[in-house]
Amino acid sequence: MSHAGATGRSRGAADQPGRASKDDTGCHILHADMDAFYAMVEIRDRPDLAGLPVIVGGTGNRGVVLSASYQARVFGVRSAMPVTRARRLCPQAVFIAPHHARYAAVSKEVMAAFRSVTPEVEPLALDEAFLDVSGAIRRLGPPARIAELIRSSIRDQQGITCSVGVASCKFVAKLASARCKPDGLLVVPADQVLDFLHPLPVAALWGVGEQTGQTLARLGLRTVADIAHVPVGTLQRDLGTAVGAHLAALAWGRDERPVVTGVAEKSIGAEETFSTDIDDPELIRRELLRLSGRTARGLRAAGSMARTVVVKLRLANFTTITRSRTLPEPTDVARKIYGTACALYAASGLDSGARLRLVGVRATGLVPAARAVTQLAFGEQGTGWRDAERALDRIAGRFGTDSVRPATLVRGRDEMPVSPAEAGVQRVPEA
Repeated sequence: MSHAGATGRSRGAADQPGRASKDDTGCHILHADMDAFYAMVEIRDRPDLAGLPVIVGGTGNRGVVLSASYQARVFGVRSAMPVTRARRLCPQAVFIAPHHARYAAVSKEVMAAFRSVTPEVEPLALDEAFLDVSGAIRRLGPPARIAELIRSSIRDQQGITCSVGVASCKFVAKLASARCKPDGLLVVPADQVLDFLHPLPVAALWGVGEQTGQTLARLGLRTVADIAHVPVGTLQRDLGTAVGAHLAALAWGRDERPVVTGVAEKSIGAEETFSTDIDDPELIRRELLRLSGRTARGLRAAGSMARTVVVKLRLANFTTITRSRTLPEPTDVARKIYGTACALYAASGLDSGARLRLVGVRATGLVPAARAVTQLAFGEQGTGWRDAERALDRIAGRFGTDSVRPATLVRGRDEMPVSPAEAGVQRVPEA
């Protein structure tokens, strides 16, 4: 499998139309697609499989291929192909029965990484989603840069790769991600959409299956450009009013569909993947402090309080441990979240020398802050930490999130290895 850099340039992107270095103005739609998802998860968990043709699917004679590594695809193996045929094409492949629960767990974390960039995420399947990043550009930079951050985050957090298409609409973004696989990034500039689309075969258009393709072939229409330049009435006469209009619009790069989330926010959190594995408890607690602050800010920004605090600890071998604790009363105060997170870390059962590649803090059981009732401990003042943190929110809103922070983080900021995952607070919908 080819492993490109964060921009996809090391994989020959200079020869790709609309490569990452092109103008991404107005290209606020991303399509992120995991590369050979099931197979890559299996290879990640079994390093001895690296570089081998791997096929995931039913192991019986009537089974079908669910996923194939790119080493297997070289031999013509494809998804939905009968396993018996795949064995004939690539008898040396390693055949693995699927582990659906494992893929679902990884998918949940992948979608959480997407939502750390923007809440506007529309999952299409376990391994792909559309993202509208228009609201994240001011915070994270232009769309191509955001796509780079996403690819880096998935690679660092999950040990797998994804390809990302960047365009002005969903249809073109999805085509772009397919064109730059595996492990690539492709930007289709808004003013080059037709240059990208028109040379493609008609089968590239959504809605062109076998029957529609045969009808188009009878009309002598073989490329997207052919469809674009035929009268819409001709298409509608032979394909039907709706289908004809649909294909004509796509052929001219018109796709007005928005990214539709349709998922209620169930939790808010933040996580960090270290650039090198960490075994120093002091550094880990320092990162828990940083993440607790980001989580608390996310809660307050959403007007929510949380009943439960969850800590995620991922070891160097990708084993993940989660621990949670329900609080006596809901909170949006970083100090309380941090204290709970540290207690969960201490009670995780990890050896003192355990090396961590990722740490996360998440707040669940959200309730509207306006309706939350908190009990004061004996002698506790009604104002204090919450008011202080809200004041810091106002300062951060004006001067940036790092303008004021705990002294521990001021001292340790340059010592902590960080990754692009620090770019934002995650809002993680639960399944």
